[in-house]
Amino acid sequence: MRLHRLVLMTALLLGAAQALAHPRVLVFTRTEGFRHDSIPAAVEALRRLAAEEGLGFAHSEDPAVFDDAALADVAVVVFANTTGEAVPPPHQGALERFVRRGGGYLGIHAAADTGYDWPWYGGLVGAWFLSHPPGLQTARVHAEPADPDAPAWRVTDEFYDFRENPRPRVRVIARLDTADHREGRMGADHPIAWCHDYDGGRAWYTGLGHTEALYRDPRFLEHLRAGLRWSAGLQPDCR
Repeated sequence: MRLHRLVLMTALLLGAAQALAHPRVLVFTRTEGFRHDSIPAAVEALRRLAAEEGLGFAHSEDPAVFDDAALADVAVVVFANTTGEAVPPPHQGALERFVRRGGGYLGIHAAADTGYDWPWYGGLVGAWFLSHPPGLQTARVHAEPADPDAPAWRVTDEFYDFRENPRPRVRVIARLDTADHREGRMGADHPIAWCHDYDGGRAWYTGLGHTEALYRDPRFLEHLRAGLRWSAGLQPDCR
């Protein structure tokens, strides 16, 4: 009996060590509303970024992946253009516990159009989607704090307005130039990407990522890389 317990304990410790040595990125793309054509491109871009950062990778649309055991070796959960009530209540607690244990969350674009009946998730993502002007827009995106040496980043995408300005609760890392985005409803200050510590973990969100073309844009890919690295605990700065 003692030998059996020793073998079992050793196996558990080895499994835990392997999980820590090879943490995974879990990309979740379930949609219960509008479905973005860019989801496959987002998944492949994140797969490449994870490999380049030495992280394991998994992709699922099954909310059953939000399970304490299944999340044990996950460093960051990515909601890539999810919509609607993508995580039903029976599985919500596991994601909450994952974040409270220090896990990371990364939300892309329609991740803010998700979980309206889940107040905890609204706090995690930082702000919920309100509306967007029809069609695609082109606008300059400014990093915060401003980098005088960086050229203006002109982005063509679908730009979200949010129900509230998240700035009082998060660290804004990029905003839209409202001189370019005259149809927006956010007023003079329009955050488009941010990060914050939340309930014991880390949360990073970008409102960009509607179009498939963006996932081939080197600057957008570096934007996602920074979010992935920070959410996974690989760098101290979320920009």
